[in-house]
Amino acid sequence: MASDGIQTVTDIALEDVTLEGELIVPPESSGLVVFAHGSGSSRHSPRNNFVAETLRERGLGTLLFDLLTEAEDRHRENRFDIPLLTDRLVATTEWVREQPETSTHSIGYFGSSTGAAAALRSAARPETTIDAVVSRGGRVDMAADVVDDVTAPTLLVVGGDDESVRTVNREVYEALAVERDLRIIEGAGHLFEGEGELEAVADHAADWFTTHLE
Repeated sequence: MASDGIQTVTDIALEDVTLEGELIVPPESSGLVVFAHGSGSSRHSPRNNFVAETLRERGLGTLLFDLLTEAEDRHRENRFDIPLLTDRLVATTEWVREQPETSTHSIGYFGSSTGAAAALRSAARPETTIDAVVSRGGRVDMAADVVDDVTAPTLLVVGGDDESVRTVNREVYEALAVERDLRIIEGAGHLFEGEGELEAVADHAADWFTTHLE
Protein backbone atom coordinates (compact mmCIF):
# COMPACT_ATOMS: atom_id res chain seq x y z
CA MET A 1 0.00 0.00 0.00
CA ALA A 2 1.43 3.36 -1.03
CA SER A 3 0.94 6.49 1.05
CA ASP A 4 -1.35 8.02 -1.57
CA GLY A 5 -3.39 4.93 -2.33
CA ILE A 6 -3.22 1.46 -3.80
CA GLN A 7 -0.08 1.24 -5.90
CA THR A 8 0.92 -1.76 -7.94
CA VAL A 9 3.30 -2.40 -10.79
CA THR A 10 0.76 -4.37 -12.72
CA ASP A 11 0.81 -7.09 -15.30
CA ILE A 12 -2.18 -6.23 -17.46
CA ALA A 13 -3.09 -9.64 -18.80
CA LEU A 14 -5.08 -9.19 -22.00
CA GLU A 15 -6.33 -11.91 -24.29
CA ASP A 16 -3.24 -12.01 -26.50
CA VAL A 17 -0.54 -10.08 -24.65
CA THR A 18 0.59 -8.92 -21.20
CA LEU A 19 1.40 -5.23 -20.77
CA GLU A 20 3.18 -3.44 -17.93
CA GLY A 21 1.58 -0.62 -16.01
CA GLU A 22 1.22 1.21 -12.71
CA LEU A 23 -2.19 1.59 -11.10
CA ILE A 24 -2.61 4.09 -8.25
CA VAL A 25 -6.03 4.56 -6.66
CA PRO A 26 -6.38 7.16 -3.88
CA PRO A 27 -8.76 6.26 -1.07
CA GLU A 28 -12.42 7.06 -1.78
CA SER A 29 -11.73 8.02 -5.39
CA SER A 30 -14.62 7.57 -7.83
CA GLY A 31 -12.79 8.35 -11.07
CA LEU A 32 -9.85 6.76 -12.85
CA VAL A 33 -7.79 8.26 -15.68
CA VAL A 34 -6.12 5.87 -18.13
CA PHE A 35 -3.11 7.38 -19.93
CA ALA A 36 -2.29 6.71 -23.58
CA HIS A 37 1.25 7.91 -24.30
CA GLY A 38 2.62 9.10 -27.61
CA SER A 39 5.03 7.41 -29.99
CA GLY A 40 8.43 6.69 -28.53
CA SER A 41 7.23 7.25 -24.98
CA SER A 42 6.14 4.86 -22.23
CA ARG A 43 4.52 4.65 -18.82
CA HIS A 44 7.68 6.35 -17.50
CA SER A 45 6.99 9.58 -19.44
CA PRO A 46 7.95 12.41 -17.05
CA ARG A 47 5.28 14.70 -18.51
CA ASN A 48 2.48 12.18 -18.11
CA ASN A 49 3.69 11.25 -14.65
CA PHE A 50 3.61 14.91 -13.67
CA VAL A 51 0.01 15.19 -14.87
CA ALA A 52 -0.89 11.93 -13.15
CA GLU A 53 0.48 13.19 -9.83
CA THR A 54 -1.65 16.32 -10.13
CA LEU A 55 -4.74 14.21 -10.85
CA ARG A 56 -4.10 12.04 -7.79
CA GLU A 57 -3.73 15.16 -5.65
CA ARG A 58 -7.25 16.01 -6.84
CA GLY A 59 -8.54 12.61 -5.73
CA LEU A 60 -8.47 10.69 -9.01
CA GLY A 61 -6.94 7.29 -9.69
CA THR A 62 -4.45 6.84 -12.52
CA LEU A 63 -3.23 4.03 -14.73
CA LEU A 64 -0.06 4.58 -16.74
CA PHE A 65 0.82 1.60 -18.91
CA ASP A 66 2.80 0.59 -21.97
CA LEU A 67 0.64 0.21 -25.06
CA LEU A 68 3.28 -2.08 -26.60
CA THR A 69 5.46 -4.85 -25.25
CA GLU A 70 9.20 -4.29 -25.17
CA ALA A 71 9.62 -6.51 -28.23
CA GLU A 72 6.88 -4.72 -30.16
CA ASP A 73 8.34 -1.32 -29.35
CA ARG A 74 11.59 -2.23 -31.09
CA HIS A 75 9.71 -1.96 -34.39
CA ARG A 76 9.13 1.74 -34.97
CA GLU A 77 6.11 1.19 -37.22
CA ASN A 78 4.17 -0.27 -34.27
CA ARG A 79 4.35 3.08 -32.49
CA PHE A 80 2.22 4.60 -35.26
CA ASP A 81 -0.16 1.66 -35.67
CA ILE A 82 -3.19 3.54 -34.37
CA PRO A 83 -5.64 0.62 -34.86
CA LEU A 84 -3.35 -1.60 -32.76
CA LEU A 85 -2.93 1.05 -30.05
CA THR A 86 -6.70 1.60 -30.01
CA ASP A 87 -7.39 -2.11 -29.57
CA ARG A 88 -4.88 -2.21 -26.70
CA LEU A 89 -6.54 0.77 -24.99
CA VAL A 90 -10.02 -0.73 -25.39
CA ALA A 91 -8.84 -4.08 -23.99
CA THR A 92 -7.09 -2.36 -21.08
CA THR A 93 -10.28 -0.45 -20.30
CA GLU A 94 -12.11 -3.77 -20.07
CA TRP A 95 -9.33 -5.04 -17.78
CA VAL A 96 -9.75 -1.98 -15.53
CA ARG A 97 -13.44 -2.68 -15.17
CA GLU A 98 -12.65 -6.22 -14.00
CA GLN A 99 -10.33 -5.10 -11.17
CA PRO A 100 -11.90 -4.88 -7.70
CA GLU A 101 -10.20 -1.54 -6.97
CA THR A 102 -11.66 0.15 -10.05
CA SER A 103 -14.72 -1.82 -11.12
CA THR A 104 -17.13 0.95 -10.08
CA HIS A 105 -15.01 3.93 -11.15
CA SER A 106 -15.92 6.38 -13.87
CA ILE A 107 -13.19 6.25 -16.51
CA GLY A 108 -11.44 8.96 -18.49
CA TYR A 109 -8.65 8.96 -21.05
CA PHE A 110 -5.64 11.27 -21.14
CA GLY A 111 -3.94 10.98 -24.52
CA SER A 112 -0.69 12.59 -25.68
CA SER A 113 0.42 13.05 -29.29
CA THR A 114 -0.45 9.84 -31.19
CA GLY A 115 -1.88 8.44 -27.97
CA ALA A 116 -4.62 11.06 -28.21
CA ALA A 117 -5.72 9.53 -31.51
CA ALA A 118 -5.99 6.13 -29.82
CA ALA A 119 -7.88 7.75 -26.93
CA LEU A 120 -10.46 9.36 -29.22
CA ARG A 121 -10.82 6.21 -31.27
CA SER A 122 -11.30 4.15 -28.12
CA ALA A 123 -13.83 6.64 -26.78
CA ALA A 124 -15.74 6.31 -30.05
CA ARG A 125 -16.09 2.55 -29.58
CA PRO A 126 -19.50 1.69 -28.07
CA GLU A 127 -18.09 -0.95 -25.71
CA THR A 128 -15.87 1.47 -23.77
CA THR A 129 -18.47 3.95 -22.37
CA ILE A 130 -15.85 6.55 -21.48
CA ASP A 131 -16.86 9.53 -19.33
CA ALA A 132 -14.24 12.12 -20.34
CA VAL A 133 -11.27 12.62 -22.66
CA VAL A 134 -8.33 15.04 -22.45
CA SER A 135 -5.80 15.41 -25.26
CA ARG A 136 -2.38 17.02 -24.73
CA GLY A 137 -0.73 18.13 -27.97
CA GLY A 138 -2.74 15.40 -29.63
CA ARG A 139 -2.55 14.11 -33.18
CA VAL A 140 -6.32 14.15 -33.14
CA ASP A 141 -6.38 14.37 -36.95
CA MET A 142 -5.58 10.64 -36.89
CA ALA A 143 -9.02 10.08 -35.37
CA ALA A 144 -10.93 12.67 -37.38
CA ASP A 145 -13.05 10.04 -39.15
CA VAL A 146 -14.61 8.82 -35.87
CA VAL A 147 -15.20 12.17 -34.18
CA ASP A 148 -18.95 11.89 -34.79
CA ASP A 149 -19.02 8.73 -32.65
CA VAL A 150 -17.33 10.30 -29.60
CA THR A 151 -19.89 10.83 -26.83
CA ALA A 152 -17.55 11.71 -23.94
CA PRO A 153 -16.91 15.36 -22.99
CA THR A 154 -13.58 16.20 -24.63
CA LEU A 155 -10.91 18.77 -23.76
CA LEU A 156 -8.15 19.55 -26.27
CA VAL A 157 -5.03 21.25 -24.87
CA VAL A 158 -2.44 22.47 -27.35
CA GLY A 159 0.58 24.74 -27.40
CA GLY A 160 0.15 28.11 -29.05
CA ASP A 161 3.45 27.71 -30.90
CA ASP A 162 2.71 24.14 -31.99
CA GLU A 163 1.20 25.45 -35.21
CA SER A 164 0.38 22.31 -37.21
CA VAL A 165 -1.03 20.48 -34.20
CA ARG A 166 -2.95 23.57 -33.12
CA THR A 167 -4.58 23.71 -36.56
CA VAL A 168 -5.77 20.10 -36.54
CA ASN A 169 -6.98 20.43 -32.95
CA ARG A 170 -9.12 23.40 -33.90
CA GLU A 171 -10.58 21.46 -36.82
CA VAL A 172 -11.47 18.48 -34.63
CA TYR A 173 -12.81 20.80 -31.93
CA GLU A 174 -15.20 22.30 -34.46
CA ALA A 175 -16.27 18.81 -35.59
CA LEU A 176 -17.01 17.41 -32.13
CA ALA A 177 -20.72 17.24 -31.34
CA VAL A 178 -20.29 16.75 -27.58
CA GLU A 179 -19.43 19.04 -24.70
CA ARG A 180 -15.93 20.18 -25.60
CA ASP A 181 -13.31 22.82 -24.97
CA LEU A 182 -10.08 23.92 -26.62
CA ARG A 183 -7.38 25.38 -24.38
CA ILE A 184 -4.37 26.97 -26.05
CA ILE A 185 -1.31 27.46 -23.84
CA GLU A 186 0.20 30.60 -25.34
CA GLY A 187 3.89 30.38 -26.19
CA ALA A 188 4.06 26.63 -25.60
CA GLY A 189 5.54 24.17 -28.08
CA HIS A 190 4.61 20.55 -28.59
CA LEU A 191 6.27 19.33 -25.38
CA PHE A 192 5.12 22.15 -23.03
CA GLU A 193 8.66 22.58 -21.73
CA GLY A 194 8.46 26.26 -20.72
CA GLU A 195 7.99 27.52 -17.19
CA GLY A 196 4.48 26.84 -15.92
CA GLU A 197 3.29 25.29 -19.21
CA LEU A 198 2.97 21.69 -18.07
CA GLU A 199 1.44 22.89 -14.81
CA ALA A 200 -1.24 24.63 -16.87
CA VAL A 201 -1.92 21.42 -18.81
CA ALA A 202 -2.23 19.45 -15.57
CA ASP A 203 -4.57 22.00 -14.02
CA HIS A 204 -6.85 22.07 -17.08
CA ALA A 205 -6.92 18.26 -17.16
CA ALA A 206 -7.63 18.00 -13.43
CA ASP A 207 -10.49 20.50 -13.67
CA TRP A 208 -12.00 18.61 -16.62
CA PHE A 209 -11.73 15.18 -15.05
CA THR A 210 -12.93 16.16 -11.58
CA THR A 211 -15.97 17.75 -13.22
CA HIS A 212 -16.85 14.77 -15.39
CA LEU A 213 -15.67 11.75 -13.41
CA GLU A 214 -17.34 12.47 -10.08
